[in-house]
Amino acid sequence: MSMSGEHVELIRRMAARDTSACAAFYDAYAGVALGIIRRIVSESHEAEDVLQEVFVELWHHAEGYDPARGSPAAWVVMRARSRAIDRGRAVRRRAETVLEERHREQSDPGADDLASQVADRTLVAGALDHLPPAQREVIQLAYFGGLSQSEIAAQLRQPLGTVKTRIRSALLALRGLLGATA
Repeated sequence: MSMSGEHVELIRRMAARDTSACAAFYDAYAGVALGIIRRIVSESHEAEDVLQEVFVELWHHAEGYDPARGSPAAWVVMRARSRAIDRGRAVRRRAETVLEERHREQSDPGADDLASQVADRTLVAGALDHLPPAQREVIQLAYFGGLSQSEIAAQLRQPLGTVKTRIRSALLALRGLLGATA
């Protein structure tokens, strides 16, 4: 009987719940499976967990093994690769979730902060209403539109110097208006 034939026989015995066959099959393929898993899962404890999951899965699904679909080695490699990819994805999702939660905790304002932000926005909007229309326009394009001074000059078809002067004048006026109300 060839090596592959011996391993097919081990799988058949595993399907019949022969634990000694499972131990022999593990000895034959654990090194190969772990090598595949470690290429995908970098953490060694995670890789070892995946290896254990793979062989538990092989034990539970031994009756479904079909030698016509591939060798025992291919069966092990495909299961190991598939489980390692699944674990890698799960680890990445957990890490992304932790990062998102930390970001939310750091950036999620409390009720007091929200009330303060609403009040600040109302104050700024009121101050903008007191600016001349030309100054208000350049401030809105710069700070709310995210445009650079050069982009504002191009969009408004005005000289860059004029845009710079209007922004500076508007900021000085806002400082005066907001300083008086603060």
